[in-house]
Amino acid sequence: MERHGIPPTEKMRGLKCRECGTMYPLEPMNVCSLCFGPLEVDYDYEALRGRVTRQSIAAGPKNLWRYRDLLPIGEVTDPDFGVGFTPLFKAHRLGERLGLSNLYIKNDTANPTWSFKDRVVSVAVAKAIEFGFDTVACASTGNLGNAVAAQAARRGLKCFIFMPADLELPKIVGTLIFRPTLVAVKGNYDAVNRLCAEVSATMNWGFVNINLRSYYSEGSKTLGFEVVEQLGWRVPDHIIVPMASGSLLTKVWKSLKEMERLGLIGEVPTKVHGAQAAGCSPIVTAFKEKAEFVRPVKPNTIVKSLAIGNPADGIYAVRAIRESGGLAEAVTDEEVVDGIKTLAETEGLFTETAGGVTIATVKKLVRQKVIGPDDIVVALITGCGFKTQEVLTDRLEEPMIVEPRLTAFQEQLALRVIS
Repeated sequence: MERHGIPPTEKMRGLKCRECGTMYPLEPMNVCSLCFGPLEVDYDYEALRGRVTRQSIAAGPKNLWRYRDLLPIGEVTDPDFGVGFTPLFKAHRLGERLGLSNLYIKNDTANPTWSFKDRVVSVAVAKAIEFGFDTVACASTGNLGNAVAAQAARRGLKCFIFMPADLELPKIVGTLIFRPTLVAVKGNYDAVNRLCAEVSATMNWGFVNINLRSYYSEGSKTLGFEVVEQLGWRVPDHIIVPMASGSLLTKVWKSLKEMERLGLIGEVPTKVHGAQAAGCSPIVTAFKEKAEFVRPVKPNTIVKSLAIGNPADGIYAVRAIRESGGLAEAVTDEEVVDGIKTLAETEGLFTETAGGVTIATVKKLVRQKVIGPDDIVVALITGCGFKTQEVLTDRLEEPMIVEPRLTAFQEQLALRVIS
């Protein structure tokens, strides 16, 4: 029998402005009307403490809905899509190569559309249905569009996906297969996002990362919850998080602090490190310059899934990194490709470019001696490499081409061994 969750009225006070603190009702909105700051869900932690326990979580399903009492939803109406509770495994061979004895990989490529975006979309679509929307939409660099289109198809909702027109073909195909209306915008993600903000003001649609953003972003917390639970209710010393808008990092940090506040774990010593590609690293720049705002940039990188030049949660990511005692680092496109190849060669996991950013940043932090050889380290791999294969063109070993004769194979094998 399914466990009934804590009613929304008992766990949430409303939406709260992250800048001025003004409270709003739990409605489809994401911006404060007074100071234009972003809104986020305000939970009643006193009401939750003692009701959300390790035992109550363990009694839940083997997916993200085991944390339903810490998510901004009412009833779970689609519990079987298989989102969340993805593998956390010890990376022995990669750890040996990097000189780390306790390196773990959180493999979110195991989600239904092969990225962590299935988590945030699950929460956003649940809220869209609660609010009575019959159409969902999003601005996307690829993975989000795949996830929204898939879950809209599953739930029988109409769907509009707005993407940059130059996105990788696998991500376009991975959206079109679910038969949404795909709008290819001539411009980068920031241009797409501006258009969507205008559209959302005129259409009664649930834009998952605009008017539903306050709820949508809460789905990222489940990554942090799972890491701790899968480590045996231990917190790691370091978590390395790829950054686009910065939202994922802020919510991973929030998840750890929520578990501490609810008494599920002790004091959190975890350092949360942010990772970006050097060709689009406005959050890293703001962190290193000790700035109080993030200066927008024009993206120029192969890492299109992270190529947000004006990150909505950038300054909040900077604050979370500082609060945790972590660092922010940028890596070159060459280092990204090397990270993709290194993870594949050592652990048999093919990650997209964002995962290459994560692995390259782990390497960098090890070289800087920020990460010690015995520290517990978790690297978040948030998307699958089959979506970004083109970045490896001419960067892999050529196949051995032979005639269908044993002697021909033996000759080529001898040459390969010699070389």
